[in-house]
Amino acid sequence: MTRAAANPPRAGERLRACARTRGFALVPVVFLIVIVALLATVALRTSISQEQTVTVALQQARALAAARSGIDWAAYRALNGTCTGAALNLTEASLNGYTVTVTCTATSFTEGNSAYQSFSIAATATEGVYGTADFVQRVVRATFTSAT
Repeated sequence: MTRAAANPPRAGERLRACARTRGFALVPVVFLIVIVALLATVALRTSISQEQTVTVALQQARALAAARSGIDWAAYRALNGTCTGAALNLTEASLNGYTVTVTCTATSFTEGNSAYQSFSIAATATEGVYGTADFVQRVVRATFTSAT
């Protein structure tokens, strides 16, 4: 008979041996939790950044549409005899809240025996407050004549 079999470990010795190995799995589990939390944070920040990028792109596209509508409005007025600047506050559909400032300059010229006018129009569409994250602005310029 061996000595270990003759003298089995006492209860106190077994508890001490068990206590030495009890916290062994805690370190990898805490490490895994920290890594998963970091990955979740990176994924969340990336998602928020992409959402903001899409939102700003949509606002810029709407500002461009608002500026183009200002050009169309001013061209119609210019060809009907009124080439003046004005401010438009758009209230319909997705352009609600956009402000379009339009300037129009007319220059007369003659070609042969006919007199024409050349119109230079600029439309600036803005939405939001300058200096904030949701501010967008687009400027569109157009030049055309009254010649047919």
